[in-house]
Amino acid sequence: MFSNIWLREGIDGKVNRMREMFEKELESVQERIVEIAESVFEIVTDATTALVEADVKAADRALAGAEVVTEKALSLDELVIRTLALQAPVARDLRILVSTLRISASLERMGALASHLATIVRFRFPDNVIPESLADTFDEMARLDVRLAKKLVKLLKNTSIDLARSIQAADERVDELHREVFEIVLAKNWKEKAVHTVDVTLASRYLERIADHVVEISSKVSYLSTGDWSDSDSDD
Repeated sequence: MFSNIWLREGIDGKVNRMREMFEKELESVQERIVEIAESVFEIVTDATTALVEADVKAADRALAGAEVVTEKALSLDELVIRTLALQAPVARDLRILVSTLRISASLERMGALASHLATIVRFRFPDNVIPESLADTFDEMARLDVRLAKKLVKLLKNTSIDLARSIQAADERVDELHREVFEIVLAKNWKEKAVHTVDVTLASRYLERIADHVVEISSKVSYLSTGDWSDSDSDD
């Protein structure tokens, strides 16, 4: 009888240690996803500054930062996959880990999109990418993207359904500006050079997709809190 008790205590102790290890891994996952989001915020800030101010140094910082984010995202994905394999989590813990993989991918994509903006600036320097006729429009889009990226960091640190909803509402304005760019470029009175047409079309698309990824991440965070999935996967 006593041997059975000791065996039970030994099993319970092992289970408790495994749970403690698992909880530490979950904590590390959250810390890393926030760290990546903070890095992405800096990249978006640098890339949009480069775009509206023709700041080549900011463009270079964005390009370097995007490479670091890719490495961080890969490292995080490896941790999550290892945890899934070794711990076999269920219920909410499983949702957290699976959602983290998707959030990591969206954050990495945001960094890549910002690096595309920086690349355009690098190619055109010392000329401005954005013509004067669209300067105000892109300035607003850039500020909105930076604001959304900052809100995203806050959301990942402290889950808030209200903040997630405010992010989704702010994205609507970015979409409006994106449509305005296309309307202006396609109008008969558009007289800018072909290179400007290509640049502003691409830049507008990149800014719009950065905002869309913020919204997609916010929907994943909402899912973690409510269990209700409402998400449209990125198409790029």
